Amino acid sequence: MPDRYTVSQAEEALVERALALQPLARECADEAERERRLPKRLIESLAAERLLRVAAPQPIGDETHPFTQIRVIEAISQADGAAGWNLMIGIEIMGFLGGALAPDVAERLYSDPGLVISGALNPLGRAVPVEGGFRVTGQWPFASGCQNSQYFWGQCIVKAAASGKRRSDGLRDAPSGVVLREALIPARDFEIVDTWQVAGLRGSGSHDVRATDVFVPDDHMTSTMTGGVRASGTLFRLPPFSRLAYNKVGVATGIARAALDHFIALASAKTPRASRQPLAERASAQLALAEAETLLRSARAWVFEMVGEIWDATEAGQKITLEQRALVQLACSNAASAAVRAVELVHAAAGSTANFVSSPLERCFRDVQVVRQHIMVSGQWAEAGGRVLLGLNSGSPLL
Repeated sequence: MPDRYTVSQAEEALVERALALQPLARECADEAERERRLPKRLIESLAAERLLRVAAPQPIGDETHPFTQIRVIEAISQADGAAGWNLMIGIEIMGFLGGALAPDVAERLYSDPGLVISGALNPLGRAVPVEGGFRVTGQWPFASGCQNSQYFWGQCIVKAAASGKRRSDGLRDAPSGVVLREALIPARDFEIVDTWQVAGLRGSGSHDVRATDVFVPDDHMTSTMTGGVRASGTLFRLPPFSRLAYNKVGVATGIARAALDHFIALASAKTPRASRQPLAERASAQLALAEAETLLRSARAWVFEMVGEIWDATEAGQKITLEQRALVQLACSNAASAAVRAVELVHAAAGSTANFVSSPLERCFRDVQVVRQHIMVSGQWAEAGGRVLLGLNSGSPLL
């Protein structure tokens, strides 16, 4: 971890709470895999320990440094990737939402210590202005943790109303001219569509959420991507897409760390067929583990370097450059890919043992692949980042 940031006792305590929940996450992992959702007792424990609020503004949250957020997510992901993914999504949603709501509204909502909110920041809803709010209709995929959430927060495109209601919120629209808003919808008003029939991260419960002509009052509508962030701390002045990238890294590196630990335990105990020595004595196993450790640790270090750099610049009141943003995205995408490769290396070196569903390596192998598929850490950033480093337009609306 870079020397420029000193972890406070309060933030270190949050990491310790996450580590203390690892046994429960491991205990719940098989049930989550089977039921395709996290057990209620696990998400309730994550909420009770305030881990879902590490990126929410004070006083409704802990507004921690990104390094702490990543470490908290890594700790739970190391115990179970699906639990870590749900925690990561909850941290992002409750962080962005808490910073966008009016303070009095946020305080009322977050006064519930067991609050869990799912969400999707992709504009697949339609919001029509009406008196006092909006009528919202839409279906959003990948709503991780929706079965355990009291609210869903979904992004919408605002459509003109026949009544001609005018916006008076003073917020700017997206550069494209599209008006984007997010709607906070209570569980009684949305339907969960069973779509999460997958191999990796099965326990995350990332089904679709559907809402049909739901009234959402003005004070439960936000505009996080187009000037509607009310919180003013350093965390809330970071580039939003950087925030959506670095926490994905915590899931990937946590799963990969678990895989390497499982391999080390296996290599000491397993004697391969036609051999008199344990797997740990094989040069192929030694080389695989060495390469995996090198990939994982170096990739993680670059993420911490770049995230630390933009944090320091933001805290000092400096504008984050396009090159810095590009390097953050490249570092995060690289970390996700490195985590996948690290798991693949030890999975292959483990032999046929890793192919059995009883092997924790088998689940790590499936789960880590899903993280890299997310748009915020996918391989598509390589070209856009390279263009920026060459002084060209990124060619990507997200950069």
